[in-house]
Amino acid sequence: MLSEYSRNSYSSRSLFGNVDKVALGIYIAIAVIGLLCITSASYDPDTTNFFSTSHNYIKQVMWVGISSVMATVVLLLDRRLFHMFAYPSYIVGVLLLLAVLMFGEEINGAKAWFEFGSVRLQPVEFVKITTALMMARVMSDYAFNINRIIDLVKVAAIILVPFVIIVLQNDTGSGLVLGAFLFVLYREGLTKYVYFPILFTIVLFVAAMMFSPVVIFVALLFAFVLYSILHVGAIAGHIRFLAAVFLVALLLAVLTPLSGYVALMIACGIAAVALAIVALKTHTMMLLWPILMFVYAMVFVPTTDFLFSKLEPHQKNRILTFVGLVDDPQKTGYNVNQSQIAIGSGGMWGKGYMEGTQIQYDYVPEKHTDFIFCIVGEEWGFMGCLVVVALYIGLMLRLMRMGERIKEPFGRVYCYSVAAILLVHVMVNMGMTIGLMPVMGIPLPLMSYGGSSFVAFTLLIMIAIRLDASTSESDIYA
Repeated sequence: MLSEYSRNSYSSRSLFGNVDKVALGIYIAIAVIGLLCITSASYDPDTTNFFSTSHNYIKQVMWVGISSVMATVVLLLDRRLFHMFAYPSYIVGVLLLLAVLMFGEEINGAKAWFEFGSVRLQPVEFVKITTALMMARVMSDYAFNINRIIDLVKVAAIILVPFVIIVLQNDTGSGLVLGAFLFVLYREGLTKYVYFPILFTIVLFVAAMMFSPVVIFVALLFAFVLYSILHVGAIAGHIRFLAAVFLVALLLAVLTPLSGYVALMIACGIAAVALAIVALKTHTMMLLWPILMFVYAMVFVPTTDFLFSKLEPHQKNRILTFVGLVDDPQKTGYNVNQSQIAIGSGGMWGKGYMEGTQIQYDYVPEKHTDFIFCIVGEEWGFMGCLVVVALYIGLMLRLMRMGERIKEPFGRVYCYSVAAILLVHVMVNMGMTIGLMPVMGIPLPLMSYGGSSFVAFTLLIMIAIRLDASTSESDIYA
């Protein structure tokens, strides 16, 4: 009996017994590619000592070594420890964010770093882990219901507390990464009546940067009418409704000192109230939801200018450049412009390792950190980019598969959280290097230079692998 228990105990802690070797292999492959890219970006052919610790690639090798040791420790830990220490780790993470806000060093406009001699630590990278553990801990509670108000408030608080502190640090890009947990909430059954307004707000904010409020509301009005026609019918009645709204707006604009925009808002407001009353009386409840969204847009769109004014100048310029309202390739858009040139010049197969002219002649700023993906594009070409993208997709799909086969919600929520965080990082980083996303200073996981990022992503992924290795154990948190 004792020997059987010993064998089972040893098996549960065996380093490679139940570890997902595919996920582990993809992790190693991405890390190796990252090291090769950092070496290409940092190598100086005139150097006298290739192995000097002053080189970025040697520093990154050291961080990879430290991460390997930490990964081994994580894989050997009892899986119940992650469940047990979810609350304390989250509290420590929030306290670290507050500490760096008060006592941290400001780098590139963000007060998000601790400096210990030549070593820098960015707590927000580790807060992603603690937030994921906290989400998994709360959402795995037996009585938890994602669509119950009190539970939804708990989850929102878990995300918003670190988000607000990170935004106060002026590190908006890292704060937006926490939006990745929305994918997890969707997987766990979050109702569309909560999920859709968040996406709607994002679309409204971007639209408000690109179009005038009048254009936005006219478009929304037509979208609402189309939605109503599809659900209710009565095309002629809807046409009369549109004509009445525009007629009231026109009369107000002509007969009063009101501007056309204010006149349209008043007309839309009257129409929204009238439609809500009709929907309630006729029990056409499906129309109440779009009416509420339209009223919300009437309140939100005018506030976007105020919200935009609170951003830092470089953040405003990045957003305006992204939406095409500013075209300044020598200043605001310089990084993205040079990155696009580098990736485009790589062609199908690339120019060869360490042969990229944009990279080797320092035309691309931050080439070893935020813009490391352009090294892949220039030196390894389209096929190299395809391989890297495939590796990331493979890792995310593997994490989702791990989440589905774990028998309890804690592991499932955590694995999906890791996959979602990776998705946001990869989409934003690669998107900004090719001009599809605004520049936010978000690293490419396991590839960008930086100890905090590499160690944090290693721990993030290894905890998921360790939880998955426990799927054969029945008393997960006994």
